[in-house]
Amino acid sequence: MTVTIENPIINSPFEEPARHFHFNDDGITNTIVPGRRKSVYFVPIPKPKTKGKTLALDLGVETKTEENKLINDIRTRVAVWRAGGYLGVTTMTRRLLDDWRRPDRERRLFFCQIEALETLIYLTEVAHSKDANQGTHLLGRLEAANRTATPSARPYLSRLAAKMTTGSGKTVVMAMLIAWQTLNKQANSTLLPSKNL
Repeated sequence: MTVTIENPIINSPFEEPARHFHFNDDGITNTIVPGRRKSVYFVPIPKPKTKGKTLALDLGVETKTEENKLINDIRTRVAVWRAGGYLGVTTMTRRLLDDWRRPDRERRLFFCQIEALETLIYLTEVAHSKDANQGTHLLGRLEAANRTATPSARPYLSRLAAKMTTGSGKTVVMAMLIAWQTLNKQANSTLLPSKNL
């Protein structure tokens, strides 16, 4: 059954989503439910059909949903960290986060842009600390996921990524990440061990 949603925009782009369209076994519905939708992925299940002695596949595909448990756990930890005032970051990172979240900015940033930045900063600066409680657990799970996705990669390369939809401002996020990394390195260069080349 095809569902027509007249107005798919039900949240402000500047705030964390507060409601979403409900999914059921048949797909999306036009029923709005409170809260942010959990991150899930859809696993296609082709319907086999027997035709004589051979097996033919139907072109129609069913799907089942699987929760992205790791992503949802990271979202929860970042939300707690955000609500707690960004503890455990450098002074420069704090200044940048405060500036990026200012509601009086000339060009206000979308929530998804801020959350992508917060997540990568959390995983880089905070999650490894003892104060992050479950942070090291998350990093271990991320590393295991990376190794599973690229088992033959030699040498192993640990990497982080933020998935964002078309039109959500990925280029701006990349520029801000470059600025964050550069300004942090410059501001904290005295804290880094010197190397003789």
